[in-house]
Amino acid sequence: MGNSSSKTDNVVGSEVPDSPEKAVLRGKSHSTANISPSITCSSTSSGTNLKTDSKLSRSASGADVTEKYLTQLVPIEKLAVILKEKSVKLGINGIASDVFVTQVFPHYADLGRRLFTFLHLSSRATTTYLGTMAFRQQCERFLGIMDDAKVLECYVKMYAQEDNPDFIDKEGVTRLLHICYTIAMQHSGNGFVCSEINRTFSSVTKSIFFSQDSMSLGYVCRWFEENLMRLVLLIHKYCVHTLSTAYRGLEQGAPSCGIELQTPVLEQRNPFTEKSTRDVDDASSSLMPLSQAWLLAGALPPSYSKPQQVTSPSSSKASAAQIFKEKLSMVPSHWTLLYNSNEHGLGANRFLHHVLGYRGPTLILIHAENDQTYLVAAPGEWKETHLYVGGDGSCVMQLLPKFVILEKKPNILYLNTCVRGYPKGLRAGSDPRKPIISIDEHFEKIDIKGIAHVWGCGDKTSREVQLDIKKWQIKEAERQRTVKLTAADWMDHPDRFLLELGGRQNYNN
Repeated sequence: MGNSSSKTDNVVGSEVPDSPEKAVLRGKSHSTANISPSITCSSTSSGTNLKTDSKLSRSASGADVTEKYLTQLVPIEKLAVILKEKSVKLGINGIASDVFVTQVFPHYADLGRRLFTFLHLSSRATTTYLGTMAFRQQCERFLGIMDDAKVLECYVKMYAQEDNPDFIDKEGVTRLLHICYTIAMQHSGNGFVCSEINRTFSSVTKSIFFSQDSMSLGYVCRWFEENLMRLVLLIHKYCVHTLSTAYRGLEQGAPSCGIELQTPVLEQRNPFTEKSTRDVDDASSSLMPLSQAWLLAGALPPSYSKPQQVTSPSSSKASAAQIFKEKLSMVPSHWTLLYNSNEHGLGANRFLHHVLGYRGPTLILIHAENDQTYLVAAPGEWKETHLYVGGDGSCVMQLLPKFVILEKKPNILYLNTCVRGYPKGLRAGSDPRKPIISIDEHFEKIDIKGIAHVWGCGDKTSREVQLDIKKWQIKEAERQRTVKLTAADWMDHPDRFLLELGGRQNYNN
């Protein structure tokens, strides 16, 4: 550098609570913010090396004190100004939690409170409120998260235990599932509530926690990433939309109402019930609870749950808000019942008659004994063949009593009723010797992971009669095994006549 010199002015940035528009001060300042930047220049034979040491601090209200930080999102800037004005009326020189919840998330107070707490903890503010600059900084960082795994981690952290933030318990996971379900369902204007929702949520918590009361955040994040990733991404879409548009309603003097979702399937009663019981609100008559269908929509690929297009009758082009609503609608409105063994009869020929020729994704729901429910998902048309088929969306899972994806890969589906020399029936699983699910050619016996289960399509009385007959048969076999017959008894015994009819005239006494 020779005789050249470099002159650098000190730059100090601090939050000015009384002037939210003026977030950065330039030039020399007498601010007491704890920041000491320094630049050291050294000359070498190859050029000049610059070494920068900067000790940054935060304001009490949680704002990062940096040299250059200007908000780029106008909606967040406007929202911060409005919320601060309302907080000042309460004597708070910043943004209060209660103001944020009541103004931005009036219909989802628990979600709003947890989101504000997350932003507050991320800023490491020492005050109970957030400064305007800190609020803008944290909101921009939150909206700027693009990685799905990071999004999932944020929401699992929101519902972690208060006294142990590195772990989450069953109640936390249930609350997370409930807010996802509520956002997807309650905006249709229909008061329908799934009576099996607690049972559906319990199947998830049983799968995650086993016999434990709490699990680490990392484990729960991985479980959701592998099983129910799309459900959590839905809630993030809603929060991003709400934070970006809430200022519009607040400028007009009304609290934010989010977005009106459309879920056409809720405009009627549960469509997953039997036809004969559509007018009866009985959970036992439901082929698939509505909450379970919602859970499947979040676990399976979008090709299974993509709802029908909802277009305005007065316009050929859908608006941006309408497209956003369709993306948030997680409950499929286009699922059609192809085959029901109670209604169409039990047998392979009946199954083939109603299912073959349907050129689209299908779901086979299997109700077994001991309250166990399984599902086989086929991404394409079923075909009779001795080969294992199925695309990338092929899946086998247990729905009850635990929600577990047993296998998810291509070429795990098998259906054969006519090719000789090969096993007949319906199978699912990558190992031909030990399939996860195996149904015989008559569709009467099902073997699940080596445990035999039988489809019982009759009523409770039929099952009781069947058990009584089996008990009588066992007792009769034991009696015949222990009783010794005399020669006189044998002459009149029915087995003697059966042997003679079979052609055996001579026998030993």
